[in-house]
Amino acid sequence: MTAAENVCYTLINVSSDSEPPSEVSLKTDLEKGEIKAKTEALKKVIIMILNGEKLPGLLMTIIRFVLPLQDHTIKKLLLVFWEIVPKTTPDGKLLQEMILVCDAYRKDLQHPNEFIRGSTLRFLCKLKESELLEPLMPAIRACLEHRHSYVRRNAVLAIYTIYRNFEHLIPDAPELIHDFLVNEKDASCKRNAFMMLIHADQDRALDYLSTCIDQVHTFGDILQLVIVELIYKVCHANPSERARFIRCIYNLLQSSSPAVKYEAAGTLVTLSSAPTAIKAAAQCYIDLIIKESDNNVKLIVLDRLIELKDHPTHERVLQDLVMDILRVLTTPDLEVRKKTLQLALDLVSSRNVEELVIVLKKEVIKTNNVTEHEDTDKYRQLLVRTLHSCSVRFPDMAANVIPVLMEFLSDTNEAAAADVLEFVREAIQRFDSLRPLIIEKMLEVFHAIKTVKIYRGALWILGEYCSTKDDIQNVMTEVRRSLGEIPIVENEIKKETGEVKPEDEVSAAPAQKLVTEMGTYVTQSALSSSRPSKKEEDRPPLRGFLMDGDFYVAASLATTLTKLALRYVAIVQDKKKQNSFVAEAMLIMVTVLHLGKSSLPKKPITDDDVDRISLCLKVLSECSPLMNDIFNKECRKSLSHMLTIRLEEEKLSQKKESEKRNVTVQADDPISFMQLTAKNEMTSKEDQFQLSLLAAMGNTQRKEAADPLASKLNKVTQLTGFSDPVYAEAYVHVNQYDIVLDVLVVNQTSDTLQNCTLELATLGDLKLVEKPSPLTLAPHDFANIKANVKVASTENGIIFGNIVYDVSGAASDRNCVVLSDIHIDIMDYIQPASCTDAEFRQMWAEFEWENKVTVNTNIIDLNEYLQHILKSTNMKCLTPEKALSGFCGFMAANLYARSIFGEDALANVSIEKPIHLGPDAPVNGHIRIRAKSQGMALSLGDKINLSQKKMTI
Repeated sequence: MTAAENVCYTLINVSSDSEPPSEVSLKTDLEKGEIKAKTEALKKVIIMILNGEKLPGLLMTIIRFVLPLQDHTIKKLLLVFWEIVPKTTPDGKLLQEMILVCDAYRKDLQHPNEFIRGSTLRFLCKLKESELLEPLMPAIRACLEHRHSYVRRNAVLAIYTIYRNFEHLIPDAPELIHDFLVNEKDASCKRNAFMMLIHADQDRALDYLSTCIDQVHTFGDILQLVIVELIYKVCHANPSERARFIRCIYNLLQSSSPAVKYEAAGTLVTLSSAPTAIKAAAQCYIDLIIKESDNNVKLIVLDRLIELKDHPTHERVLQDLVMDILRVLTTPDLEVRKKTLQLALDLVSSRNVEELVIVLKKEVIKTNNVTEHEDTDKYRQLLVRTLHSCSVRFPDMAANVIPVLMEFLSDTNEAAAADVLEFVREAIQRFDSLRPLIIEKMLEVFHAIKTVKIYRGALWILGEYCSTKDDIQNVMTEVRRSLGEIPIVENEIKKETGEVKPEDEVSAAPAQKLVTEMGTYVTQSALSSSRPSKKEEDRPPLRGFLMDGDFYVAASLATTLTKLALRYVAIVQDKKKQNSFVAEAMLIMVTVLHLGKSSLPKKPITDDDVDRISLCLKVLSECSPLMNDIFNKECRKSLSHMLTIRLEEEKLSQKKESEKRNVTVQADDPISFMQLTAKNEMTSKEDQFQLSLLAAMGNTQRKEAADPLASKLNKVTQLTGFSDPVYAEAYVHVNQYDIVLDVLVVNQTSDTLQNCTLELATLGDLKLVEKPSPLTLAPHDFANIKANVKVASTENGIIFGNIVYDVSGAASDRNCVVLSDIHIDIMDYIQPASCTDAEFRQMWAEFEWENKVTVNTNIIDLNEYLQHILKSTNMKCLTPEKALSGFCGFMAANLYARSIFGEDALANVSIEKPIHLGPDAPVNGHIRIRAKSQGMALSLGDKINLSQKKMTI
């Protein structure tokens, strides 16, 4: 082990601006000062030793003048001092003075004050010199019988560490601790003693557990946790012991401590795959989620449930618990609700779908009554999407769901209403039997729709699917009602001049008599308004949209009226009625055109909308069979085609998911029989406790890619040249939010390098956690120095610095070797993710940072270039494969990724193959990247620029 890797127990913050004191002044303070002065001097000595100073002259001074003092603060500081001070001579022999120290600590172990005894015992755990510990053994043993639990539990820890490091000093430790455990009453002492037996003598620990296995539920939670660990380890090493302890684990599921319940449930799942065990563990997890207030705990435990669901044999057991899982929706946190709904949707089956839909309907209704919270709208959106998915998978449920959801079309939250509209559109196309119900509900809520986008979609649905005479006439009535009195321009001018009062207008037109039922009207008391100058509040919804200059809805209205008129002509044989209906439709279009061309709206009508309305007028005036087919058949065919493709994609993704989860066993795979398996083979399964410990330390064993370029050597960066006096290279290990630099430093000279220090600085959102300590390098010696860097966001970071050192015996100033920069690759933080088209478009509009990268590559195939970009940037392609298949000379695709810090990255690839330059011409075009932060957009652009060209090996 190198000097830089020596175990450090105590970290002390040092202010860098303070002047280091001299050894003489410290000696004076330690000898003759008051207690306060001695305390301050001792603190300074400790800091100087930690910074690499030796100070051998002060050792005897401290033993003579400080060690005999009874002040508690000084005694605590002395424990730190003896921990860090060099205790051996250069040749490795113990210093003679340490005998005096040893005697002082023997007295402290017999001190009447329990705090001094306990803290001394804790200090002895850190000693690595057996010669110092040997004389203290009788006093340590005696502390096991002390009246105070603080002393006893630290005595157990001291005996454990001494037994682990120097077994010959106390060979009977397991027996001693076993006897102590049997008679001990304090929970913390029992826990420490039991933990020692687990690691030192597992058989004795099992013997003790066997004697009290029925009382385990009465123990304290800290002891119960250690018992769970023991049972897991024993059953992991020897599966035949499972039957002996599984009942104990079941009992611990009822523990009052959430930590014990969580660990017991996790252990139970690994020990048994019986349905009763899985159900008990899942039930325990669900109770924990509901009862724990911390959202992080809820998310962690939900992940455990999701892991259980991913196991094919456990999924059916969890399906019976769907209703219990839905109890988690009482949590106000959106992330928890999102995961819960996704889990419930994955577990839904024909057996429980009805109950699930009932609960979700109640939740949707609840969101309508609560006071507006920032997450209420998003939660409603989640519920709508979940109900949508349920109805698509189980069509029988659609009839129950649609009436409830259609109330939300009039919601002020456009996102939730848009989801409802999308669901309604799919349902009305897919389920013929529900069309009359949907149209009836749509006509009921049509007048209350408040947002133009939803209004436009509702118009399209009514125009496309109203097929009876009554429905068509009802739609026309609703349109007239939403438009107000026509012609619009004349009516608006009259209102401006005050010739027509709002009350007169309402009473004059028979279609306006229901105006008081309109949601916008009743709340604003429009009928009693006496303000003739401002009429915005009084306007019907459609007229309001048009007056605001939103004429896209007018184009949609024209298409709807054209479809309805063509269908009406086909249904009704009476020529007079036909002409009357077509004339009314044309009148509405003309009056809208007139309004668009006038100066009344806030924005004039666009040329596109004028063309669309003019086309509809032409179609109605000619009524050709070809146009009839295009308007009434081809539109629906396009929708049907789109929905079919989307359904196929969903089925394909579900199939891939199920294939991933299915455990495939090859015909020639060996069969393992538990009874015939040797003990050492049973331990091949991974130890969960060990894995979680490694994960916490950042030492997870990742499977290295088969490609040699992706191995560890690819992460090594050379920092200095081979001809430099000090050679250095760094291995950069990225572990989520931490970067560990393992720097190899080699002394290439024949001199001893003293105070060799690695000095680092960072650029970007990186922060150096601690300064690497200096070390001494012998001629041609080498050492490893580790440095930790914290990462705060996804952007390219740079670590730079130098190595400074002194040459022993040289009179010159310090020498310095400048290091090459280490560039931190953002690809370690970016992970592929998926989102819907609507979410992508919304984020694209919201994100303010854009980086446009010009394609500059030697790849000649469009698809190959796209795959190369996906591989280089860790992004996921959202554009379906069917849309990218085939060859037409150009390609457009949307890419999406998310960083581990929760930052989103969007990219749009627009590339083409310049055919006129020949078949070997490279791809050209642009990639536009959008992100919330500037660093993310620039870093991703730099990454694409660097990796655009295909490497030829």
